[in-house]
Amino acid sequence: MTERHDARREAFEDRTGMKHLLFFCGHAGTGKTTLAKRLFAPLMHATGEPFCLLDKDTLYGAYSAAAIGALTGDPHDRDSPLFIEHFRDPEYRSLVDTAAENLSLGVSVVVIAPLTREVRSGRLFDRAWLGIGADVAIRVVWVHVDESVARERIVARGDANDAYKLAHWEEYRQRLFAPDAALARTLVMLDNTAPSQQAHDALLARLIETR
Repeated sequence: MTERHDARREAFEDRTGMKHLLFFCGHAGTGKTTLAKRLFAPLMHATGEPFCLLDKDTLYGAYSAAAIGALTGDPHDRDSPLFIEHFRDPEYRSLVDTAAENLSLGVSVVVIAPLTREVRSGRLFDRAWLGIGADVAIRVVWVHVDESVARERIVARGDANDAYKLAHWEEYRQRLFAPDAALARTLVMLDNTAPSQQAHDALLARLIETR
């Protein structure tokens, strides 16, 4: 009985040690979600840690659709100035708070969301803003493809939530940005046009580092 108790205690202590907060960020159509889900099981296997996956669209999509639909009559509006002004930041604040809550319980987190403003400002490395301590290793993956490839993917997936951005593409593309060299050095950059298994393996190795 004592050995079993010690084993459970050691497992708990391991879980309350260094944890991971992994952001998969980038513009629409870059393949963030597919990539994060592909790496999810390998991450748990490689680290031995419990992980949860927080996808912004899964967590807040239905609620935001109902709310913006009540205001504008269009539940698929995700890119208009009204949505961005009133819904964007509360969604992200709740997403980050949910991540921090899981981390405080010893559960590592994978977050999937564009978070472009936060990437550009470096806020995703601000532990006070994130609500986490020094016992969490942060990695921010910037997933990118050429604009033409992203647009092709957006059209092909046929998601009604993309209708506004496709109808106002010139307006939308003004918000697109590519990290400069200085910013890129703080990120894990991945060209997701046609990544090889070797690229995925290298990315996994970068993500599980704790230094």
